[in-house]
Amino acid sequence: MPTYVQHEVLGRIPDVFNAEAIWQAPGLALFARRPLLRDLLERCPREQRGRAATRCFAHVTLRLPQEDVDDDYHLTRGNRARELAETLAALHRKDFGDLLGHDDVRYHVAGADDLAAGEIEVRFGHAVYLPAPGEQVLFDVSASSDGATWHAVCPVYPEQRLALIGDGNTGNAAPGWPFGGDGVILLINDGADAEPVLQVRPKGAFDCVRDARPGHYTVTSRQGKRLLLRVARAATAAKPAVWKPRARDTAPPAADEPTAMPVRRASAQAAGTDATFAPGTRARLTLAALALPRLSRYRGTGVTRLELAFDSALALAPGASAAALTLTVDAADGLRVATPAGTEAVQPPATLAPLGAGALQVSAVPSPLADRYGALVALPQPVALPLAGQALFGRGSPALAALRVLDTAPCLAGADGAPQAGADRLGLSRSAFLCEPAPHGLLVTRQSANQALYHLDEDLRYVATLDDKPALLPPGHHVVAGHYVLRYDA
Repeated sequence: MPTYVQHEVLGRIPDVFNAEAIWQAPGLALFARRPLLRDLLERCPREQRGRAATRCFAHVTLRLPQEDVDDDYHLTRGNRARELAETLAALHRKDFGDLLGHDDVRYHVAGADDLAAGEIEVRFGHAVYLPAPGEQVLFDVSASSDGATWHAVCPVYPEQRLALIGDGNTGNAAPGWPFGGDGVILLINDGADAEPVLQVRPKGAFDCVRDARPGHYTVTSRQGKRLLLRVARAATAAKPAVWKPRARDTAPPAADEPTAMPVRRASAQAAGTDATFAPGTRARLTLAALALPRLSRYRGTGVTRLELAFDSALALAPGASAAALTLTVDAADGLRVATPAGTEAVQPPATLAPLGAGALQVSAVPSPLADRYGALVALPQPVALPLAGQALFGRGSPALAALRVLDTAPCLAGADGAPQAGADRLGLSRSAFLCEPAPHGLLVTRQSANQALYHLDEDLRYVATLDDKPALLPPGHHVVAGHYVLRYDA
């Protein structure tokens, strides 16, 4: 079987951010010296003719001790990690430029809790791919042991040929993988117009069969161990909705309305509430997701548990006595999901589908928000309000109160376990921010110096931390305040 991922741990490196110490040992090349990154790339070419290398690998991931990565983030906002990746990429291009062809050299640096001080894990190979800036995901791979709760495994990108799925030692870790190191699943991507192919490596290690009706693969071993894998086309890979005005006839229409809307319309039979889409209104503020707080930051309040209940349609139903799914954050910042089938821990990113009909997406938070939040939960049924002009968002403002769905909901519990109303007192000021539609986006101005306010893009990636200066959010971007992730739609 070919080696799809070259994996090595480099040890005894005093400064794990020193690119030269990782790349090549100083002085003359001695036979007894330990191999470093340059040596590994040279010994394991991507292609060769006889003994001569004709092409080398260009994508490399590095894992450093988590404590070093955390210190770098605290002290330099991650600058040393970025400089490490940039310097190694430059050394890579300098030494292997004639073996790269048209390949773009890419490095990624992350932290790992399983590495000792002075150790660095490097990975490269046929099944190691790093996306280009702005490259959209083509497929999302997820795993489940019961078909109800799905955990994210890895994304697959349009230019990525192979992905390896297994216990994480050589490929992408599948949560709940029951087969140990007996084998791996190889995903082969033949492009956007073809369905991906899953194969077992080595052949016969276990069985992998696609079940067409539920749309997933069932992986089983001879001992009866079982895991489900799902490969779904990412939403960003679908053709986008196009704004297309209706053709005009002799009688002008009542409103020049586009035929495709970027957000879902509210049902005409929905209960009369301000939290619905208003026809003809272009600017809207939409509650797209909830940011789950780290309760360890609020020990002084006596709060020990946050519970979010969802009904059978996966609509938020705080305080519901018979919920189809309940997410719980405990005092130690642990996240668990409870369904009629039982309770289990959740590690973001994860997909929760208790009834098989809908799914709740739980994603990790961008690192600049990680000290305040533990996860982001996208709402399958978002809440939207029209924005006709300037509006204030916060605990003391009634203007956008319908978006604050946790304001009076009994979803907090204290040491005695008794429910408490009003989750908004955790992390949301009475006057959080002022917003106003502008020609090119939404103007947002923080109103309280104590309010943490963040700008995320359309894919919930970090853009900036907002201060008292007005900031312009383009349509489709988000502002995070308290528990609420609000999207501007126009």
